[in-house]
Amino acid sequence: MAHSASNRCFGCGPANAAGLHLEFLLAGDGSVVSLPTVPNTFEGHPGYLHGGVIATLLDEAMSKATRARGLTTMTRHLEVEYLRPVPSGAPLRVEGCVARSEGRKHWVESRILDAAGKLLAEAKGLFLGVR
Repeated sequence: MAHSASNRCFGCGPANAAGLHLEFLLAGDGSVVSLPTVPNTFEGHPGYLHGGVIATLLDEAMSKATRARGLTTMTRHLEVEYLRPVPSGAPLRVEGCVARSEGRKHWVESRILDAAGKLLAEAKGLFLGVR
């Protein structure tokens, strides 16, 4: 799921020097997966990612899940469950999928897991198709 070289998106844009530079792959079931190691420059508490960065990872996965269906959407509502601290500088797995769609409305889910598969954070969101 490549982006143009001029994309400045904080989550995935290659042209944003201060961004996360996330790359997503399309899974066989239509969900999306990213395998980032987010550096300590995005920490809140030492050793752990800032809550806003965690929300960004989850939001980005949901956005890419709708994009994988050929949709252009924007976040309308985002609900995050911070279950465990998310370590910085460690391999993570970020997943996103569309749960259901009705017209312009798309209910999407995402989650962050550590290298051992332990669930660290999850989110649900409503994304709206834009014209």
